[in-house]
Amino acid sequence: MTPWAQQLVLVMLGGALGAAGRYWLGGILLRQFGNGIPYGTLAVNLIGSFAVGFIAVWLEGRGPQALYWRAFLIVGLLGGLTTYSALMLECLLMARSSRQDVLLGYLGGTVVAGLLLVWAGARLAALVRGPG
Repeated sequence: MTPWAQQLVLVMLGGALGAAGRYWLGGILLRQFGNGIPYGTLAVNLIGSFAVGFIAVWLEGRGPQALYWRAFLIVGLLGGLTTYSALMLECLLMARSSRQDVLLGYLGGTVVAGLLLVWAGARLAALVRGPG
């Protein structure tokens, strides 16, 4: 199997696990908090923001094997877990419903918190990894 094909398999496996994780966490949060705000989408996007920052920095300088970990963890797992398209759809649905009042807060909060968490994940990975 070529390296590209191996990475593709890792992306598919990671994507399946990420999508299952999103479905699982979304269901738990929906049952816990109801459907006033899509907390499942918010949670996976924020978790994914932190994790992608951490993993990207953690994998820096790790040699050729990092490509396989990147394929599995970033492209696959986090690609399946995070939900930008779902975020946009939920914003559209909010705009067309009686929940217009929370739309900008939800979208702005998601973006700002996501940026803060990707930065925090990258900083933590740099600290854990150490110099060089």
